[in-house]
Amino acid sequence: MNTQWTIGIIGGSGLYAIDGLEEAEWRHVPSPWGEPSDEILFGRIGDVAIRFLPRHGRGHRFSPDQIPVRANIDALKRAGCTDLIAISSVGSLREELEPGRFVIVDQYVDRTVARPTSFFGTGLVTHVSMADPVCERLSAFAAAAVQAAGGKVTERATYLAMEGPQFSTRAESRMYRDWGCDVIGMTGMPEARLAREAELPYALIGMVTDFDCWRENEAAVEVTAIVAQMAANGDIARSAIKAFVDALPAHRTSSPIDQALDGAIMTAPSQRDPILVERNTAILARLNR
Repeated sequence: MNTQWTIGIIGGSGLYAIDGLEEAEWRHVPSPWGEPSDEILFGRIGDVAIRFLPRHGRGHRFSPDQIPVRANIDALKRAGCTDLIAISSVGSLREELEPGRFVIVDQYVDRTVARPTSFFGTGLVTHVSMADPVCERLSAFAAAAVQAAGGKVTERATYLAMEGPQFSTRAESRMYRDWGCDVIGMTGMPEARLAREAELPYALIGMVTDFDCWRENEAAVEVTAIVAQMAANGDIARSAIKAFVDALPAHRTSSPIDQALDGAIMTAPSQRDPILVERNTAILARLNR
């Protein structure tokens, strides 16, 4: 078992760089699932290895519905990541989750409809549990890190993942509130699903940029206001990443998510699609040792 941390950081809107990264080097990490959003920035903070991937690509090239999520997660796995921290801008569905606040997501309602959601399929049928879709250990570290960075943080938020790239209608926004959702975004799924299939513990820090359009008698938020809040949130997020890394225990103990594929593959070895098996060499490496 690897007892050293290698933290993959998936940067979302408002977070395109990592402060204090030593020995930083952008490297191309090829994936059989296509080209990732960008190269991966390899480096370290102290004794902790860091792998940073901008989800939308440098310069924000990818629309949320066009992000090559399978390639991203696969490339981070190939880059040696043991755990993933995702940063994502979100809209608020609750009055108490005001712009500028951070939320630690613990549940999802997935309303995406046109994105590949799995590394597996016909010829390699696999079912992993998503009952608890994030890593509690990482989420607790993340909440403490935001507080240490001076941010206001709320834990255990439910994230509504919408397809986009357009924002919600008012009727949709009100319906999502009725469903019990707390924040809304366009990138949290299928990212969390694929991280679980890749046996990578995953946590999501949501940066609230605006109130979604559910409020009565209030104009819909303008993109310019969202961008301005992103910049303010990004300053705290970068400090939180440093605090997160500094607080990690010296040695990484195992997580149940490290063995998420145990018993999950249903297809008999003799019936497995060799092409799909080959595409998943990084995902299946532990099982094939």
